[in-house]
Amino acid sequence: MSFASDTKGELCRIDPPKKCCELAEIAGFLRVSGSLRLSGRGQITILCSTESAAAARHYRSLLQDYFHISTELGAAEGSAMRKGHRYYLMIDPLSKSEEVLRETGILMIREGSNYISDGIYDGLIRTKCCRKAYLRGIFIGAGTVANPEKSYDLEFVLSSRKLAQDLRKLIRSFEDLSAKITERKGKYIVYMKNAQYISDTLALMGAHSQVLRMEDVRIRKELLNKTVRITNCDAANTDRALDASEKQVQAIRWLQEQGEYARLSEKLQAIGDLRMEHPDASLRELGEMMDPPMQKSAVGNRLSRIVSKAEEAGFMKPDLL
Repeated sequence: MSFASDTKGELCRIDPPKKCCELAEIAGFLRVSGSLRLSGRGQITILCSTESAAAARHYRSLLQDYFHISTELGAAEGSAMRKGHRYYLMIDPLSKSEEVLRETGILMIREGSNYISDGIYDGLIRTKCCRKAYLRGIFIGAGTVANPEKSYDLEFVLSSRKLAQDLRKLIRSFEDLSAKITERKGKYIVYMKNAQYISDTLALMGAHSQVLRMEDVRIRKELLNKTVRITNCDAANTDRALDASEKQVQAIRWLQEQGEYARLSEKLQAIGDLRMEHPDASLRELGEMMDPPMQKSAVGNRLSRIVSKAEEAGFMKPDLL
């Protein structure tokens, strides 16, 4: 099972707490998964299609509970492009199909004539709980979320620009949450790639187990990235320390060759001799070898003075680099 399938499976186990939320979730699912068939005398049949058996059973139960209707549930083999099964819910005129469409804000009336709306009916999402329910329904019908191990990406694939704009507006109605719209192959994609936005959206819809899975992945990724940064920083510090040590050794050797080393103070010669004996030792290690022991900063200061005196005497000129 994919992360997206597990997410939808968890959402399909949620029973909306209120009738208004029940209607909002049904409306969200029908808006993206339903198609209409006209028969004689203007009668309408609603056909809902989904790849999830859990979704088909869930919305059959919600339709029965809210509208008190029985719907036909069927399955068919997927196409060559879409392997697996597809599941269908059919709501015919005898099962109040027109009433379902009107109450879910899909079938509207204007100037005495019926028309199919292509956005989200505001009357269904007046409260926060109903907005959550509608978002859950539209995600189960047209949403997907990537495995966080691979990438952070949540999408709603929609057929209408108006629906995409309304959905983005709905998402933005929640505090600190946002989404973008793009067009791809004739579809309108409402998407988010921010890990925190995705986690918050899953939580709003009720996929709390999936939120925990995602947060576990995020923590592991952050720890790994932190470890890599620390390792790289340590490696860079080691390289700098080795470069500094090599320069100190070269400066001391140059001073010795020039007969200038013996003119240094006893304190500088003591640390210089120790550096020549232990060219790979750190400043802290050199300090611990001194008698009495010295602080790292004091060791570094004395070695810097040796290098400075060598440079003043002509060491490390461009032709010697």
